[in-house]
Amino acid sequence: MTGDPATRDTRGAPAGTDPATRDIPGAPAGARPRAGDFLTDLFRSPLDPGYAAAARRRAGRPAPTGVRRATAVGARAAALLGIGFVLAVAHQHVVAAQPQTTRARVGLAADVLARRAETDDLSRRADRLREQVAAERDAALSANGEGARLRDLEAGAGLAAVRGDGTVVRLADAAPPVDPVTGRPSTTNPGRVLDHDLQDVANELWRLGAEAIAINGERLTATTTIRAAGGAILVDFRPITAPYQVSAIGPHDVRSRFVASATAKRFRAYAATYRMQFSVRDRADLTLPAAGEPSLRYAHPIASPVPSASGGGR
Repeated sequence: MTGDPATRDTRGAPAGTDPATRDIPGAPAGARPRAGDFLTDLFRSPLDPGYAAAARRRAGRPAPTGVRRATAVGARAAALLGIGFVLAVAHQHVVAAQPQTTRARVGLAADVLARRAETDDLSRRADRLREQVAAERDAALSANGEGARLRDLEAGAGLAAVRGDGTVVRLADAAPPVDPVTGRPSTTNPGRVLDHDLQDVANELWRLGAEAIAINGERLTATTTIRAAGGAILVDFRPITAPYQVSAIGPHDVRSRFVASATAKRFRAYAATYRMQFSVRDRADLTLPAAGEPSLRYAHPIASPVPSASGGGR
């Protein structure tokens, strides 16, 4: 089907409608405004018709009512309640597992205390039996005078208690430095007494002629070990705590000689630099206990003699 080109535009608009005026709102059918009127309307209504229609719809929409605000508040409250419920359930699970850990820790601590009490009781029984054995032995050896000599040997070896005037060297940890950033005590303390510090003091006292030495009541012998285990110091596998007192019975001038020694000078430097506590004083009528019974080791002859090396050269 064809039509007269004069009565149909190129976009299929009805006859008599100007393409320049059919999309303008409010334009009368068949009107052909002049170019000046089109520019005036463009500047008068610069907003696109679609945006203008959307603005009119928003302007005609009612504002949110109190019911809607209450609904929004209720939704937020429900969300917070749900989050709180989840946190409460997680906390309950953590707390439920806590009693088992606490019971295990308490059980281990009670077991350690019980074993320690049992060990102390056995040690006291061993000391009483040792005294009985020593009394019976002295009675048997009193006839030939060997009992006194044996007691002197035991005292020198640390297997008998001794009493006399001596010197006490006291060592204690310095207060831990405070971290300037956190304000808490630092984990590193250069003024802390270490196991080799006690070794140095004991060795110096032995060198100066001490006849008997004990650290916090633990008697030292030729086989005594002074070692660190974690944060504790062990003397013959027995833990000792600060302050540490190294008691020595020996010559009357052992204190003055120890104070003048290089070991004492080094510890005075520790005290001045790191605030370690260090002091030396005389003590009259010291009593040092006996050491524990040593573990005896015996040598056994080998089954067959070792073949001697051949004297011939290669």
